[in-house]
Amino acid sequence: MPPLVDHHCHGVARSALDAAAFESFLTESDAPAAPGTTSFDTQLGFAVRRWCPPLLGLEPHCPPAHYLARRRELGPAEVTRRLLRATGIAAYLVDTGPRGGPGKGPGPGPGDLTPAQDLAALGGATAREIVRLELLAEDAADAARTAESFLDGLAEAVRGAARTAAGFKSVIAYRYGLDFAPGPPGPGEVREAARRWLAGRAPGGRLTDPVLLRHLLWSAAGTGLPLQLHTGFGDPDVTLHRADPLLLTDFVRAVRPTGCPLILLHGYPYHRGAAYLASAYPHVYADVGLALSHAGARAGAVLAEVLELVPFGKLLFSTDAYGLPELYVVGARLFREALTGLLAGWTAAGAWSHGDAARVAAMICADNARRVYRLEM
Repeated sequence: MPPLVDHHCHGVARSALDAAAFESFLTESDAPAAPGTTSFDTQLGFAVRRWCPPLLGLEPHCPPAHYLARRRELGPAEVTRRLLRATGIAAYLVDTGPRGGPGKGPGPGPGDLTPAQDLAALGGATAREIVRLELLAEDAADAARTAESFLDGLAEAVRGAARTAAGFKSVIAYRYGLDFAPGPPGPGEVREAARRWLAGRAPGGRLTDPVLLRHLLWSAAGTGLPLQLHTGFGDPDVTLHRADPLLLTDFVRAVRPTGCPLILLHGYPYHRGAAYLASAYPHVYADVGLALSHAGARAGAVLAEVLELVPFGKLLFSTDAYGLPELYVVGARLFREALTGLLAGWTAAGAWSHGDAARVAAMICADNARRVYRLEM
């Protein structure tokens, strides 16, 4: 199987992690495991224990305490280098937006995460940045004195980011939900929303105003760069039924004339809906990155459900790894194992030819991402 392009991922911790911090990245919860339990006792925890210990000189499925002790012995930089270079990932598109918050527990703050180029150097790969829209707005607000200066600064920030970034990402699913009004808000509506938000905002406050969130989406769509949208499950900051990608249908239709590629991330448990949208609209793409890691031994079942309907040129690979280099290993390994197993079964049954199976694997692993993001790497 060819090298991978991980089109949606994050930095990893540069400093040592204690057991509690490590476990916090094995769950989307914002709290420690329930008393008497551990986050290692999950599909993701078992996958980490299956695939990562051999890369650090240990037996598969070794006890978590042994694994964490070996991690401390080697040190963060060596652990990260060994793990990343075993993934087969040739390029990273790094969402540099996370600044801590729900779902990440006692793990590192944003300043302790590897930036894109450091991640690439450790992994022996290349990297580009995906810019988080909501953080552009929050930074512009911190620097603004009036609604007008905020909107001018935000417009310039979007234009500036578009000159170097591979794409944009929005977490409107977390900040409001995907059941937003689909069309672009008018200038007067945007100015009034900006005044209202700035008047009630404390320094560093998060953007949750639905009018300004929509303004961000349409500002990004106007650049022509791909726009990633979180859909489906995540940490407790999301209201899950309002993160169903099918709620985006009217927005998808409205954006279509712009030609802006929309990439629906994760999707689970609504991944079949994301596959439908990708099949129905030429500018919509899908991935199931985070879902496969958390599904663990059931990753093949989730991937099979997406491949029931998604056009093969519309599915992209990602890990959504954050904080732990182990999550890159698990995301890549589970994806490869799942895809290889499905293709082998279909070719053995005579449903697919071996040539078509190899061609589709190359598309999903890397070629689709290279085409959509116009990568030269």
